[in-house]
Amino acid sequence: MKKYSSLKEIQALISQKQLTLPDLLAYYFKQIENNEHLNAFNEVFFLSAEVQAKAIQQKIEEGTAGKLAGMVIGIKDNICYEGHIVTASSKMLEGFVSPYSSTVVQRLLQEDAIIIGRLNCDEFAMGGSNETSYYGVAKNAANPDLVPGGSSGGSAVAVQADMCLSALGTDTGGSVRQPAAFCGQIGLKPTYGRISRYGVIAYASSFDQVGPITSSVEDAALLLQVLAGADDYDSTVSPIAVPDYPGHLNVRKKHKIAVLKETIESEALDPEIKSAILKSIEQLKADGHTVEYVSFDLLDYLVPAYYILTTAEASSNLSRYDGVHYGHRNMEAKSLNELYKLSRAEGFGEEVKRRILLGTFVLSAGYYDAYYQKAQQVRRLIREKMDVLFQDYDFILSPVAPTAAFKIGDNVQDAIVMYMADIFTVLPSLSGNPAIALPIGNNTEGLPLSIQFTAKHFEEDQLLAFSQAFLK
Repeated sequence: MKKYSSLKEIQALISQKQLTLPDLLAYYFKQIENNEHLNAFNEVFFLSAEVQAKAIQQKIEEGTAGKLAGMVIGIKDNICYEGHIVTASSKMLEGFVSPYSSTVVQRLLQEDAIIIGRLNCDEFAMGGSNETSYYGVAKNAANPDLVPGGSSGGSAVAVQADMCLSALGTDTGGSVRQPAAFCGQIGLKPTYGRISRYGVIAYASSFDQVGPITSSVEDAALLLQVLAGADDYDSTVSPIAVPDYPGHLNVRKKHKIAVLKETIESEALDPEIKSAILKSIEQLKADGHTVEYVSFDLLDYLVPAYYILTTAEASSNLSRYDGVHYGHRNMEAKSLNELYKLSRAEGFGEEVKRRILLGTFVLSAGYYDAYYQKAQQVRRLIREKMDVLFQDYDFILSPVAPTAAFKIGDNVQDAIVMYMADIFTVLPSLSGNPAIALPIGNNTEGLPLSIQFTAKHFEEDQLLAFSQAFLK
């Protein structure tokens, strides 16, 4: 059986009586079994998914099913689902069963999506290759010797290898866009505050944003419409009305696009990615869009500012996992202080410990002004510069990552190399703008290559419509 390309295709087959949801679910279960070596799933929800499939099939026959009926979706293992284990791929939360569902899960279930399982990720979403997971690295379906990207690596692989139709990830500094790029899928990071973070295990609260990984722009638009909007449980969510994203997809406009010159000219950028992007730029011009190169002189400050701010927030957010309030507890400790030390030392992996230590350092009394406060000032400058750019341009074009997917084990021991790999994705994260990763072909080794477009705040409707036209 061929890979299903979109929810629209699945719903058409269901309406023609050529497919039922139990049959569809059995197909995806078989796909998961056949691709077990890719280690995309931390757990498959066999029982609850089968119950959902039967109930929703009945709704379809009665004509009362929601708009996501037929959508089989995986969720990153840092998104809470009532009655199901959620661990953020960490020993710290091993075996923890969530007592409630996140807002995004509630909204998926309300529209009759089937949640098939929880997906592998970097521990507490800290990483860019899925190599920090307590459950081991997920592997790229294009070549199992390569990483799938991270932190939402399992989410990208699951869609890439046809183990589910779509997946949810979380994007702090590129964790939806970069794995989507490494796996040849579409990865959308919405505007910060567009989707509720309630029930999503926090890494850096002022950056984290749930986003979909899909094979089609149509599915990304539909998922965003379902997931977006105000939520009483999250005060950072915008009350701005949610547009009809799917209905806007066929709107065609000629746009003015800024290419960040420094990103294309960067020595870190792989020549094949550069060549593919330049080819895309020529195609955009041929399609009638205006494309201009602009300078962004703050590029060198992006990664330092991002890691100072996110590690500071991680240090604060992860302080609750101490063996007393939450998380793994060492049973041999002889004192409270020893309990804290041993529980956290055993529960957290090396990269999480590194980021907690960095965050604690930049927040300490002697360094707060020198590092954290300066980074906040840089973040403000970045936001202002982006706002100025968007006065003249509709979208900003840049690479997603400096390279295609790399070998497992090649970079994980060098934290600086791993951090610098985020150089192109952290800009929309620092400014809060929506951004999307779109596939633009393969390199000579057959590995996916991608391009990134960033839009004005809350203009995902424009971004998705443009993306739809760009990929056709």
